[in-house]
Amino acid sequence: MDPTGLRLLLFCILFASVQLCEIPAGNSHRIRSVSTELLKLTEDASEEPNPSVYLGLRLSDDHSLEKERQYLERLKDAFQPSVSTTPSAVSYHEEPGTGRLALHLLVLRAACHNMETLEGSQLVTQLKLHLHKEKERIGHEGMGHPITNYYQYSLGILALCVHGKKVDEHVIHKLLSAEERTKLSVDTEAMAGLAFVCLGKATFYTPELVAKLGQAIQRAKQKILQAQTPEGAFGNIYSSPLAVQFLIATGMSQECPEAVATLLRSLERGDFQNALIKSQLLPVLQDKSYLDIASTECRDERDSLTVGPPSPELELPTGRRESTLVKLIVKRPPRHLPLYLHFLTVPRGSSLLDVLKTAEKLGGAKPFTFETQNTLSGPLLTAVMGVKAQEGERKYWKILRAPNTLLEQGIADYIPQDKESILLKFFPW
Repeated sequence: MDPTGLRLLLFCILFASVQLCEIPAGNSHRIRSVSTELLKLTEDASEEPNPSVYLGLRLSDDHSLEKERQYLERLKDAFQPSVSTTPSAVSYHEEPGTGRLALHLLVLRAACHNMETLEGSQLVTQLKLHLHKEKERIGHEGMGHPITNYYQYSLGILALCVHGKKVDEHVIHKLLSAEERTKLSVDTEAMAGLAFVCLGKATFYTPELVAKLGQAIQRAKQKILQAQTPEGAFGNIYSSPLAVQFLIATGMSQECPEAVATLLRSLERGDFQNALIKSQLLPVLQDKSYLDIASTECRDERDSLTVGPPSPELELPTGRRESTLVKLIVKRPPRHLPLYLHFLTVPRGSSLLDVLKTAEKLGGAKPFTFETQNTLSGPLLTAVMGVKAQEGERKYWKILRAPNTLLEQGIADYIPQDKESILLKFFPW
């Protein structure tokens, strides 16, 4: 056997699956429910199409092939990649950005799109240019930061790898260095780990680099396992689906049953309302990860998924709607006095985004204002009372349940409880 084949064999043996992450019998209705909920999202023409939703549906065992085809066309129309009509000219643009471009490439692979075309090669080249720009911002010793973040950087590497494209070793080494030296969030650690597993199975790289990839995979796995909470989540319940995807890709062992049980309990409680998290959860419920996109064949698929009529919503009689009292506080250290402090009454079940909109409508001598940026995981709070991070300034609006509990959900997903205090604090990251 040649050295490349032997190296690949050893890597596959090292990370072979020793226990499938199977869902216990009797949960098929829950899995189908998640598939149906994602499918319903494809029918909402008022919302920008989400590539993560499409990936989740494509990794499901059940499909609605016509609806998936229609959603794919919407995704292509919305993406509008910035590529030239000439083969040699591909220009770098910060929009659509590394992560969005990477997801688009994963979508095309999940759809079995032929990438051996002018358009396909331009998209691959554009993503490589994005990653080189990110790499240059990080710097020589890995002490800087990418233009976006290491989650998107990892996603970019994963997308190229899933397409069977060679990634510049300098780009890979920057991620290896960051994973070893930097404290990454659980979901970023998981995305980097998925990229490492994919790269390690490729045949492009030297034995030395493959060995480093194997070490990085073991480090990432250990960090994720150490982040497991007493309840069984990894980091928190919203980072757990991607973490379990990574553990599936590396070969599950004794961690699998507890992790699956935790996800199923959370699913039963209705914790997964965010479209991005649902799309990351569905592959796990099918014992898959994003690495399985590489082996998608788009044939003999079970076209059995349908969306039933919407459930009737129960409304309280007029005049009897329950309400929630929320205390909203805005602080900008080092100032001690808050920029804003007000008690707000909103209908029961309102999201934090609804609370912010209510505050904005109040007006007054010192009115509350805020700005958001649309992301694939929902609206991101970017400015409050006119304060936002300037270019190059690594600060953000941290959202806390006062006094110091960091909010794990986005502003459109979190439902404040009655008499709860919400603190918005401009903070370095």
